[in-house]
Amino acid sequence: MNKDDIKFISQIRLPLMWTALLWFIEAAKHLFGLRLQEFGIYPREFEGIFGIFTGPFVHGSWGHLASNTLPLLALVTMMVMFYPRAAMQAMVWIMIGSGAMVWLFARPAYHIGVSGVIYGLVAFLFWTGVFKKSAKSTVLSLIVLTLYAGSVESMFPGVEEKISWESHLFGALVGLAVAFLYRNVAEDDEKQDLPSWAGENHEKQYFLPRDAFEKTRWERYYEYVQSTQSGTGEITP
Repeated sequence: MNKDDIKFISQIRLPLMWTALLWFIEAAKHLFGLRLQEFGIYPREFEGIFGIFTGPFVHGSWGHLASNTLPLLALVTMMVMFYPRAAMQAMVWIMIGSGAMVWLFARPAYHIGVSGVIYGLVAFLFWTGVFKKSAKSTVLSLIVLTLYAGSVESMFPGVEEKISWESHLFGALVGLAVAFLYRNVAEDDEKQDLPSWAGENHEKQYFLPRDAFEKTRWERYYEYVQSTQSGTGEITP
């Protein structure tokens, strides 16, 4: 097994483990007849605040979980593969931030499911492309826009009463905010490394002086006269 295979396995470990955990919890719920909706976020109630950390791991049905599995798997894989330096912190902030917003402003009901995190990841990947403007981030932004543009309507009330549109909306807003905060985090493939022969204190070399277009002809002539009189013989172009 070469280094690329090891790197790929380490990258997909998190999304696979995350989705596997969600399916394990859903299976345990049905197998043992557990009522886990109380672990969701219940807005403005002290007991419901703990749902910020547990709600994303609880789903209402197999269908609910199935609809979230592929998006979560794909988006988390994109995060850890293309933004490894920012991925973990960004996902934690998205989960906590969107959950906190739901607890503060959502309808009084149990809000469960990982869809709020999914909308946060979609927003993060899209807006990171807008903020960074690198080739990689722009392509990812366009891919995400193509795949999830039709999901915007689920961020507003009226689609379906049992859908937590608040989680979708606040997840997207928090994803935008987190993308802005991490816009200057440079990944390894986004850094312009110096050549191997250049030391740490290597200064950039320019074809023309930095003030090439700031001096008049007479100022350059005067510098030339001064340099010849001092014996340096240097000529500033």
